[in-house]
Amino acid sequence: MNERASVGCRPRVYLETYGCQMNIADSQTVTAVLRRAGYDLAEKAEDADVILLNTCAIREHAGERVLGRLSDLARMKNRRPEIRLGLLGCMAQHNRAALVEKAPHLDLIAGPDSYRRLPEMIGRAGFDPAVDVRLDRAETYADITPEHDGSIRAYVTAMRGCDKFCAFCVVPYVRGRERSIAPADLLREIAELAERGVREVVLLGQTVNAYRFGEVDFGALLRMVARVAGIERIRFTSPHPSDMTDSVIDAMASEAKVQPYLHLPVQSGSNRILAAMDRGYTVEEYLRLVERLRAAIPSLALSTDIIVGFHGEERRDYEETLALMRTVRYDQAFTFKYSVRENTRAYKLGDTVSEEEKSRRLAEVIALQEATSLELNRASIGSVFAVLVEGPARRGEGMLSGKTPQFKTAIFPALGARPGDTIKVRVESATAHTLMCAAV
Repeated sequence: MNERASVGCRPRVYLETYGCQMNIADSQTVTAVLRRAGYDLAEKAEDADVILLNTCAIREHAGERVLGRLSDLARMKNRRPEIRLGLLGCMAQHNRAALVEKAPHLDLIAGPDSYRRLPEMIGRAGFDPAVDVRLDRAETYADITPEHDGSIRAYVTAMRGCDKFCAFCVVPYVRGRERSIAPADLLREIAELAERGVREVVLLGQTVNAYRFGEVDFGALLRMVARVAGIERIRFTSPHPSDMTDSVIDAMASEAKVQPYLHLPVQSGSNRILAAMDRGYTVEEYLRLVERLRAAIPSLALSTDIIVGFHGEERRDYEETLALMRTVRYDQAFTFKYSVRENTRAYKLGDTVSEEEKSRRLAEVIALQEATSLELNRASIGSVFAVLVEGPARRGEGMLSGKTPQFKTAIFPALGARPGDTIKVRVESATAHTLMCAAV
């Protein structure tokens, strides 16, 4: 490939990841594929023979960041033409034609189902970029053990793709249709992770609770994972409200390892907008589900996704979203301004809400959620939680950080605790995002 490779050195690859936990897990699979093919990892792009960006196409801002980064890397490639530069993931799948025009310095473009062919693509990249964005309904990478980063938490892909086709979402078009990974393959991977010191696994899928492999549904899978020795905590993301069955709720309520935290995207509090989004449920059905969940799991913490400014959203629709937030009182919310995404079903509708109005609505939603998060966290002052230690806190000399069962960040004195330990702490003060604690 270059001078280093020609004298017998193993080529080095540098991989940057953008986007969600699914992309993090995919990058670990990419790393495993390239390790098998004889590549080492480089810690800096400047030291690499191959530079790969694993990308997200969900929001426009993420794409802009990647294009900006590609411009930086193009200057590096001008200095070292032998470098191979590649774009992977959802953005590659979504914008493959435009990318060839906007980033002519790319040597390869690979979609989410093409990763096992990366060594071949790198090898044949030449004057024209190697492009492989074919979607493959059979591809699950179940035979490839992802390269874990050594932390106490690991993300495990339980299913790939999505069949929901929400009007605003590009995922089914860039990740393909739903396919679940065999329980035996998942349990093997999770057992290997436990042997390497992982204490918490997060099962991943675009609609993870739609998992089904033969007679095994997602509730049954949770119970299987709970039997794996060494794994102390189980979480999952992101479920869809329409697939939150009694089987899943019962597993959450009865399996001690399944943590009392649920990310339950609502997107809007308006039935009119939910119908336009094609979400498959009404506000009333969603609220009944929240009641069932909280009755079954009294200590449950809830987070959600909210989009403001979707096509046709009027003031009353937006106010209904605020009303739903006040009713549910989420512990956390991930909030976004709607951005028109090419190839989605809503693309042809365009925008009806100005950017200024979207920004104003988003600011109000964030302010409401910050106030609610602060109230809920302050209500936990004096409570004792079992915290899984993750490592040093970002701030505070001699302080450690970890997660409560409700996935809230706790900060506490080290006192000899190490990553992977589970210790009890008492909450002494709180912000909207952090619990300040003392060891019990």
